[in-house]
Amino acid sequence: MANLDTIDRRLLAELQDDGRMTNVELAHRVGLTAPPCLRRVRALEELGVIRGYHADLEPAKLGFSITVFAMVSLRSQAEGDLREFEAAMAHLPEVREVHMLNGEIDFILKIVSEDLQRFQEFLTSKLTPAPNVASVKTSLTIRTSKNLPGVPLG
Repeated sequence: MANLDTIDRRLLAELQDDGRMTNVELAHRVGLTAPPCLRRVRALEELGVIRGYHADLEPAKLGFSITVFAMVSLRSQAEGDLREFEAAMAHLPEVREVHMLNGEIDFILKIVSEDLQRFQEFLTSKLTPAPNVASVKTSLTIRTSKNLPGVPLG
């Protein structure tokens, strides 16, 4: 874990809330001048604390009205088999998140799709035939009431 001081944590909290603000605005918000603020942000990027910047898109406005969580059980949990499954999921753009779990389910996936028919096609042609898949259980999202990226920085 990186050794972060109070200013670093404030920088991260501000950027997590609004990654598009200018360095001058960010510096003002945390009580620095622009040059040391930029140096600190670059250092946090180099440490890998800041992984990147992205736009938060509204899936439905882009034609992706379906979000599904898929619980995947594999036939084998050998490291090579786990990595092969992860590699297969990395190449599927509909799969937005892949989390390995402990317990009965090996992976949970977050999948987006244009509609139920296209999701069904994805499920039967890409997910269930993926390497080492024993079973897939899916749950369709009805409503999302909270979706915060990042971590709670206070």
